[in-house]
Amino acid sequence: MSSSYPPPPGEPGGQHGQGQYGAQPGQYEGQPGQYGGQPGQYGGQPGQYGAQPAQYGGGSAAPKNGLGIAALVLGILGLLGAWVPLIGLVGGFLGLLAVILGIIGRNRAKKGQATNGGMALVGIITGALALILSIAVSVYAVQQFNQQGGPEFLQCLADAGNDVAAQQACQDAIEQ
Repeated sequence: MSSSYPPPPGEPGGQHGQGQYGAQPGQYEGQPGQYGGQPGQYGGQPGQYGAQPAQYGGGSAAPKNGLGIAALVLGILGLLGAWVPLIGLVGGFLGLLAVILGIIGRNRAKKGQATNGGMALVGIITGALALILSIAVSVYAVQQFNQQGGPEFLQCLADAGNDVAAQQACQDAIEQ
């Protein structure tokens, strides 16, 4: 196995009196005080410290995927919470946030600023479903409350005040 480095001075193939890379002592591939080119250069044009700045990933900034991820997470949480009648309103709110963040994330993906356009789209879809489901469940719950005599029960409790016996009579009446 061969090494890409020249042998050290005194080794076979090495040259005594020269530096490691074939330059004279105190030099690095150029004149004294220079590093590979003209005075004041380091591999590029005068005054530069390199021909090109280092670029990672094609020179673009890291994608801004946070909104798409947030939209998906909020959409899923909204779907889970939309099934509970009173908490379903929170699920609907989370669904609305998921739709808004998903639209912004999708627009970023279309502009090339993000790489998760599909995730943002799924966030929009789950958020919209959570919003629709929470509205439907809430409407159904209100209808059931009204059909089962809920307003009358609330009025009976208000009339009973702090009287425990009257409150129990209201509960007995609603159960029948």
